[in-house]
Amino acid sequence: MSNILEIKNLTVSYGGIEAVKGIDMIVPEGQIVTLIGANGAGKSTTLKSISGLVKPKQASILYNGQEIVGKTPDQIVSMGITLVPEGRRVFPNLTVLENLKIGAYLRKDNLQEDLEYIYRLFPRLKEREWQMAGTLSGGEQQMLAVGRALMSKPKVIMMDEPSLGLAPLVVKDIFKIIETINKEGITVLLIEQNANMALKVAHKAYVIETGTITMEGTGAELLANEEIKQAYLGKTK
Repeated sequence: MSNILEIKNLTVSYGGIEAVKGIDMIVPEGQIVTLIGANGAGKSTTLKSISGLVKPKQASILYNGQEIVGKTPDQIVSMGITLVPEGRRVFPNLTVLENLKIGAYLRKDNLQEDLEYIYRLFPRLKEREWQMAGTLSGGEQQMLAVGRALMSKPKVIMMDEPSLGLAPLVVKDIFKIIETINKEGITVLLIEQNANMALKVAHKAYVIETGTITMEGTGAELLANEEIKQAYLGKTK
């Protein structure tokens, strides 16, 4: 199995503070890889570095063997990597359909087939096609954010805290969708504070603490690890 993403010596500083301290990660093609850790550990910074939103102090980030450090965010999206940002970031004063079309802004081909695919994944979005995105529930906005990202036809979808602030039943739906997307051939790089759910779906997992990778293994291995249980799963039933 080849690695679709290889992150080597990723170092990111904000002012004089080193947020990410030379981490190495691999993302095998076709897998779900999760990065868990506390708030401020460097998870979001890692995703933003891959997507070109943050410029690393130093790093090599290879996508299918090609260096992407220094490329612009739109170039990275056009290559096949897309980000579902934390907080969903839908356009509240645009309709569901308009939000989805924005996800395809770099494409010149026909969107109808992909819109139909999104509506099959998320029937609720079809029902609310002409509704303003700002009037949707939190779960529906998260579905819209994922759908918008899928409209760019990515090979890798990165998700930053997709379950944040959602009711438990909605969280289960979101994770089912993550698994469905993955089974259809899209590689997933997932950041989650809900470590229990993330490790259950992950093929590979990393733990990041204060900008450093402290542990890695399969999702099942980390789920069974006593240190992980105490640090991240203690409040999870």
